[in-house]
Amino acid sequence: MLRDRRLLALLVAETISTTGSEMTWLALPWFVLVTTGSPTRMGFVIASTVAGVAIFGLPGGSLLARIGARRAMLLADGIRAPIMLAIPVLHWAGALSFPLLLALVFAAGVFSGPYFAAQRVVVPELLGEDHDLVGRANALLQGATRITLVLGPALAGLLISVIGPANVLVLDAGSYAVSFLLVALFIPWTAPAAPDEASRGLTAGFRYLARDPLLRAWGSMMVLVDASWIVLFAGIPVLVFEQFGRHVATAGWIIAAFGVGAIAGNVVSYRFLRRVDSMLWASVGLLFEALPLWLLPLPIPAVGVAGALLLAGLVNGLVNPALHSLFTLRPPAAVRAKVMTATLTLSQVGGPLALVAAGPAFGAFGARPVFAAVAATQTFARVIAAVAGLRVRRAERPVPATP
Repeated sequence: MLRDRRLLALLVAETISTTGSEMTWLALPWFVLVTTGSPTRMGFVIASTVAGVAIFGLPGGSLLARIGARRAMLLADGIRAPIMLAIPVLHWAGALSFPLLLALVFAAGVFSGPYFAAQRVVVPELLGEDHDLVGRANALLQGATRITLVLGPALAGLLISVIGPANVLVLDAGSYAVSFLLVALFIPWTAPAAPDEASRGLTAGFRYLARDPLLRAWGSMMVLVDASWIVLFAGIPVLVFEQFGRHVATAGWIIAAFGVGAIAGNVVSYRFLRRVDSMLWASVGLLFEALPLWLLPLPIPAVGVAGALLLAGLVNGLVNPALHSLFTLRPPAAVRAKVMTATLTLSQVGGPLALVAAGPAFGAFGARPVFAAVAATQTFARVIAAVAGLRVRRAERPVPATP
């Protein structure tokens, strides 16, 4: 598959762009903590980013369906690069107020939604509708994303201590520019799928999710699971700030441990996904992913926190390629873009609310009690989703022919 220049360019663009974003995921909270000393303000900044994704998810889906995946990716990268560059430039000029910072990260979030959805839609546009092929491509793309979870936080932790968090934000802006060039040069334009009656309207993606029993259950799960992931990774800098000597590099390699585990899981998925039932694989895997998170509320050292995240990442890497392939290929092509952005909107809608609550909770109770709430939320949501997946699989299994 890597001989396909289009897919290779997509993988490289994904790796570079998301590495910059992962660096910002550590640099931006650290920037706020260092300049304000306030976990509450840090939570508001991250919440603003996620709110931009959630609030403009549906209009972003309509835009993606109208202009196609390639153009949506170019538009998103072309706008996010100057927005991200504006944050350090305004800070150095003494003109970055807190409300302006919230507005800038909100704007970056607005254009992140169509980009993430386009990353899913572009795969079947390039490779066709084959489940095994798209599943293996998703394993490669997720592997690239997980590499960024290793490179981004670890590199950010090192660079923040050397050049400061504001300069790291400049590097993130540059990563968007490089991604723009790779997509422009190597990803061909493909005409968007022709709309049909079911795909018309701003809420077409949500209507399809509501009708499909599997996507309805898994989409509901994503509201809770993704919101809790956001809180968990936002809490790692707080935990390090509180208990591990305020060494930013420690936060980097703790977050990177999740990426190491996820890469290993993606490698296994890439090799074996074609041999298993994707729905069974994803449903059973969902039952196990939250278990390592129950270690995080315990008074374990930094290496123990990293180990728990490594195990959670391993299961995540095993499960997500199959889960995302089902999400991508189950809707018809005509409505797929809107379903993808509706799914992304659902996955982000709980994030701002969770972070608004988590910021004061971090300040009042510390990180570990909040991690207990994260583990409980994920366990509940994943059990419900796994049961729904197994029921749908049983209901849709072909009835054997009568001899």
